Amino acid sequence: MAAKLFESIGKFGLALAVAGGVVNSALYNVDAGHRAVIFDRFRGVQDIVVGEGTHFLIPWVQKPIIFDCRSRPRNVPVITGSKDLQNVNITLRILFRPVASQLPRIFTSIGEDYDERVLPSITTEILKSVVARFDAGELITQRELVSRQVSDDLTERAATFGLILDDVSLTHLTFGKEFTEAVEAKQVAQQEAERARFVVEKAEQQKKAAIISAEGDSKAAELIANSLATAGDGLIELRKLEAAEDIAYQLSRSRNITYLPAGQSVLLQLPQ
Repeated sequence: MAAKLFESIGKFGLALAVAGGVVNSALYNVDAGHRAVIFDRFRGVQDIVVGEGTHFLIPWVQKPIIFDCRSRPRNVPVITGSKDLQNVNITLRILFRPVASQLPRIFTSIGEDYDERVLPSITTEILKSVVARFDAGELITQRELVSRQVSDDLTERAATFGLILDDVSLTHLTFGKEFTEAVEAKQVAQQEAERARFVVEKAEQQKKAAIISAEGDSKAAELIANSLATAGDGLIELRKLEAAEDIAYQLSRSRNITYLPAGQSVLLQLPQ
């Protein structure tokens, strides 16, 4: 009796385990920000896109393919040429995500690694097309226009593959070694030209100052000559008195000057 009871319990446990395994294999989860596409072994990829949550499928017949539909960043480096045949190294940063309603077509025509297959090729194509319209100088001075043109063209091109580009920006832009050296040489030449122009302007200013000073001296000499002709020796005597007064004032402020009265031997009592 007991053996039959244990046998019944064992069969029930086995049936329960099998049923649990079947139910577990018939459930799958779709996390937040993700979508699922169902592949049926008999009917192929289904057109229905499954949203977030827990869902049922037919075990061993249907298989869920999970896609991340959140925006993801990707940097794409490209080496291309400008309008004036200069080598340009550009890195483009892209924020992309798939169109959820087109996931069955993306999976069927491109695959799960759609970003690896699509983004590098279309980014290179668009960058080469846009950069070829500008010369090296315009790529620097009109960078915003270049970035906007690349964004518009690339967004339109990506839409044909079922991709949405939330942001496209130029994060790195450099030129070849020859162009960089030419720019540096040009800057040095401009600095030298500015320095030479400064030296010339300084010499001109010094020349003008010397002319003005000479004209002033000539005018002063002319005025003095006129004064002498008018006042005679009186002007000379006046200048002598003014000079003597100034010398006496300067000597009176010095501590190293001693005055002795005229006609007296104050210090040594020397005979006259």
